[in-house]
Amino acid sequence: MTVPEGFAALERRGWADEGTAKAYSHVFAQASEMAVPALVSECGSGPEKVALDLCCGHGNVTQGLVRSGARVTGLDFSPAMLRIARAAVPEAEFTEGDAMALPFEDASFDAVTIGFGMPHVPDPPAAMAEARRVLKPGGRLAYSVWQEAEHSAMTYVFAAIAAHGEPGIALPPGPGATDYADPDRAFPAMKASGFGDLNLVTVDSRWLSEYPAAPFDFFLEGTVRGGALLRPQPEARKAKIRTAVEAMVIVNHGATGPWDIPIPSVVISGRAE
Repeated sequence: MTVPEGFAALERRGWADEGTAKAYSHVFAQASEMAVPALVSECGSGPEKVALDLCCGHGNVTQGLVRSGARVTGLDFSPAMLRIARAAVPEAEFTEGDAMALPFEDASFDAVTIGFGMPHVPDPPAAMAEARRVLKPGGRLAYSVWQEAEHSAMTYVFAAIAAHGEPGIALPPGPGATDYADPDRAFPAMKASGFGDLNLVTVDSRWLSEYPAAPFDFFLEGTVRGGALLRPQPEARKAKIRTAVEAMVIVNHGATGPWDIPIPSVVISGRAE
């Protein structure tokens, strides 16, 4: 799979921004944290285990692995995220690096996790293959990814952008945000990378917000893809997008708050064969 450099550059530039990293860790991650228990369980982490948390971001999965009793290393390409992770999880080791070219020896880990990192890697199957390389035989990889759904904060935001955004503002080609939640795509890629005993767990992840336009603000401030589509919008179009998101939340989740807004996800796992 060949992806233009524009996607990788956007991701690296975007997640290097301190404001985006902090906004994600403070607000957006309220939903992603709901997948942590499934990630820790599905990768088989526990006492005496050596675990690797790829695309570790601000360290919420890393912390879950540490609490399970594992000895944990976190890796991410974002220095901004790593600064947050090091402060949050001092018990873990952290290193800056590329999930598609890991700086570790073969068969170094008992468990590998990737918390919502697949859409941010230019070639997700390459990250799977690297995870397999550094896993001991019988070790498990577990990754989380957002799931496509009709009633989802992600659907509301991107539908509003499609309806009201400036047509010339677009993302460079790259993996879709929900591509590897689909077992028809994910399972063959996992098998090709050397994994068996494949499993999928659905996570009822969501935000509880005091105002219905929250998904617009969370994607604007705390994501790279959403920010890249929303920040350059002319103010009038930006206002229409925000109003459309607010309207969809009210129609689907009630006229009065607080608003319980779903953004479902899945955890997919497999055993290194």
